[in-house]
Amino acid sequence: MRTSKGGQSALLLLDVVEILRREKVDYAVIGAFALAVLGVIRATTDVDALLFTTPGRLAKLEKLFKRAGFGTELRTAEADDPVRGMLVLSDGFRNHVELLGGLRNMDPEILSRTLEIKFRDETLRIVGREDFIAMKCFAGSPQDLLDARSAYQAAPGPVNLDLLRTVARRFGRAAADRLEEVLAG
Repeated sequence: MRTSKGGQSALLLLDVVEILRREKVDYAVIGAFALAVLGVIRATTDVDALLFTTPGRLAKLEKLFKRAGFGTELRTAEADDPVRGMLVLSDGFRNHVELLGGLRNMDPEILSRTLEIKFRDETLRIVGREDFIAMKCFAGSPQDLLDARSAYQAAPGPVNLDLLRTVARRFGRAAADRLEEVLAG
């Protein structure tokens, strides 16, 4: 593993992505790491990524990551849970990467809108701005809404409001209503 101390969850992500690529599992980095790429720095101790996989495949990934030396915790989802399961990965320094096994009503085209960035000579897939904002409105906590507003306000150019509203509506009425609050400022 690339990590050598705490506070290096982004480096742990590089090890995670290496395995995801080898296993041909699509992903998009979300959360505070993605927000930083979108232009707003916020402190965090972990990195989150959204996977495009099934609960069964998530369980198989847990075994692969465990064999590779990661600490693993597989959290299964209840039927009404918006997150389709989560695999939390860690190292001996308390760095964490949380892999969400999908979101209920997620737009299947999200991968076509990811941003590819270079980080330490690796290419990472980061969720696009409109998808990021819509997901944060779906999550709905005060911090999520602050992240959504920050991502919207930090946009270097126009945000595709039609796409943003369409993606938010996929997550339901509450997400669409929260989006309108974010857009209003």
